[in-house]
Amino acid sequence: MPVKGRNYYQCRECGARAAQWAGRCDACAAWNTLVEVGGATAAPPGATAKRAVPLAEVRCETVERWSSGLSELDRVLGGGLVPGSVVLLGGDPGIGKSTILIQTLASMSASLSALYVTGEESAAQVALRGRRLGLKAPRMKLLAETNVDVIIAQARLENPRALVIDSIQTVFLPQLSQAPGSVAQVREAAAALVRFAKETDTALFLVGHVTKEGQLAGPRVLEHMVDAVLYFEGDSGSRYRLIRAIKNRFGAVNEIGVFVMTEGGLREVTNPSALFLRQDARNAPGSVILVTQEGTRPLLVEVQALIDESPGANPRRVALGLDSQRLGMLLALLHRHGGHATSRHDVFVNVAGGVRVTETASDLAVLMACTSSLLDRPVPRDLVVFGEVGLAGEMRPVPRGQERLREAAKLGFKRAIVPAANVPKRRAEGDIVVFGARQLGEALAHFLLP
Repeated sequence: MPVKGRNYYQCRECGARAAQWAGRCDACAAWNTLVEVGGATAAPPGATAKRAVPLAEVRCETVERWSSGLSELDRVLGGGLVPGSVVLLGGDPGIGKSTILIQTLASMSASLSALYVTGEESAAQVALRGRRLGLKAPRMKLLAETNVDVIIAQARLENPRALVIDSIQTVFLPQLSQAPGSVAQVREAAAALVRFAKETDTALFLVGHVTKEGQLAGPRVLEHMVDAVLYFEGDSGSRYRLIRAIKNRFGAVNEIGVFVMTEGGLREVTNPSALFLRQDARNAPGSVILVTQEGTRPLLVEVQALIDESPGANPRRVALGLDSQRLGMLLALLHRHGGHATSRHDVFVNVAGGVRVTETASDLAVLMACTSSLLDRPVPRDLVVFGEVGLAGEMRPVPRGQERLREAAKLGFKRAIVPAANVPKRRAEGDIVVFGARQLGEALAHFLLP
């Protein structure tokens, strides 16, 4: 263990500490990741512990929330910004992190004071972006600074209710000898800013860089220090952007907000289900509409499959927007319990629109799309499906079935194939006809009926 007051070495990947340098981290087995950081300090003299109190005696008050001015961002945050909360926003370069934050601060500055601190651009560059977006920010101020001590001193002087640090990898504490972006600098700078936010009830946004693997750069402890971790997702060739909550102490995780990038900045998409569905009326084999659930929001997406004879000895299995490992299992289920073999075919499955579906409720949609493509049999355009399929071929229920059916009915769908346990006891809203299947064979047979 490191000795207090002496420098030690810390892994950039997992945060593990070591007393001396080594080429390989003993904790995570990563190579050349140990860097020297400052030694730990002793506890302040005279420090006393607080008295523990029974859980029943702790007073709980309703949490006040401030609107960010963007309803989709408020949804991801759990209803708005909580005073004193710290939000870490990560994403690929150029995806729109700075754009959405300057739009948020400009909107909030109509009623609250706001401070935007940039360490990567000059104040003039940020101002030019604001003018290009047509933003009006009467109480928003800019600061181009990377010294954390100066940033906190200026923030105490301005007393902003909302503060943005763009980005945490560019700021530094002068007391540490390491360069900005190092493990020690990121950890200690974030800790100082978090303390300031908690002391002053300032809503703090931290912009984080991501690695080539798509993970937030810096020590893993950074994600534990903040109240919410949001990821900005999107294809560089697409106009659509998703903000997904990975961690949220004040709301649900896996909640998403949908935006579209325009010349005037990011615009909210209030009906994302209609956005991700095909607009043409042509029935195409291999296309199935899935009702998935992202946080508290039901979302209709199009699952597409293409099955073709393989020219080689090892057929390909490619899944985009879905779990590629689960695709192999589902194809085995299709053979065993559906009677359709794909061992000599290449299988390609895609979720249209760049959406990533992680829940097992997509099983039935994937299997039905593969069957439709294999048999060259289109799925009716007024049909939606959802459901998990077990290894015995049984249809397993999924959560929030009523809400999924309600969303499908709202968009004009007339029929649904779901697990039998998800069939509503009363007639579903919108006169949607629901077929409940107990086995995979029943679901596929109902789809194949003339």
